[in-house]
Amino acid sequence: MSAKKVTIKDVAEAAGVSVMTVSRVINDRPDVSRGTRRHIQAIIDEMGYKPSTVAQSLIRGRSNTLGVVSTGIKYFGPSRTLAGIEQQINELGYSLLLNLLYDAEHDRGEASLNSLLARQVDGILWAVPEIGSNREWLCERAREIDTPVVFLNMEPRDQSVMAAVNNYQGGRLATEHLLAKGYRRIGIIAGPVTWWEAQQREMGWRDALQEAGAGDNLDGLWVAGDWTPSSGETGLRQLLEQSPDLDAVFASNDQMALGTLQAARQAGRRVPGDLGVVGFDDIPEAAYFYPPLTTIRQNLVEMGREAVRLLIGVLQAQQQEESFSPEVRWITPELVVRESSNGG
Repeated sequence: MSAKKVTIKDVAEAAGVSVMTVSRVINDRPDVSRGTRRHIQAIIDEMGYKPSTVAQSLIRGRSNTLGVVSTGIKYFGPSRTLAGIEQQINELGYSLLLNLLYDAEHDRGEASLNSLLARQVDGILWAVPEIGSNREWLCERAREIDTPVVFLNMEPRDQSVMAAVNNYQGGRLATEHLLAKGYRRIGIIAGPVTWWEAQQREMGWRDALQEAGAGDNLDGLWVAGDWTPSSGETGLRQLLEQSPDLDAVFASNDQMALGTLQAARQAGRRVPGDLGVVGFDDIPEAAYFYPPLTTIRQNLVEMGREAVRLLIGVLQAQQQEESFSPEVRWITPELVVRESSNGG
């Protein structure tokens, strides 16, 4: 036979106070003295009382649910970001309501936003890549609705709250590392040209080369990929045709770097002796490529966690009727050096 569930009335009787006073402590109301609060909290801990999440939500006028809109979770980046979001939401005692877009470039996500608003989520995390102008409408809409929206990985805009990996810095780190290793003709296999993240990584590559005095005639050192290994393979072949003296490549994600390594072997280019290669992501398999891949590690789990913390901060400010200023929290990428870039 199961033990009798402890109720708020049991706690009130044990503490010698009213049920209303216990309720005020549970809901963190300010109109309870510090001594009384400590006494009641000790009784709660001793008796193992667990407040009803539903009841608390009704009292506070909140659902205790956060909405998440994401896409492409079969890929490394979105899946790791979502893992961080889910971990932090659970730790804070919220529920998660997930909505997936299957074509982020053409589906702006209006149906997903409306669905989450209809379910009265407390706040929304928008974890969809910025592709072209697919976020312009949402930035405008976010100013019109009461439900706060926190963005992940997008170009900072006025009045927006967001968490993002510093992709520009990651592109610079990759290129500066290759320069430091003695490589000079450093090409890039960029991501899709309409993706903000890809644009930032390319900008970091360009600026690093320009500042090192190696930025002349970069057009012959640039090709675009689509994040897949096959586009990395095709991209290196194209770069070698455009610039036969190419001696290094920054592939804008590890999957394209994998294709680059394959194409290098087919072309008879030794890595890293004839060709240095750096990727971006540090997927778990990167250390097992041949040769092991130098790459840029981006802590996507932490970015997901940080976005949740930002959203909770906005919700707390709203609850206390305080303003919350626009804010961008950048996640710093890290260079991971392995064998693929140790030539030059």
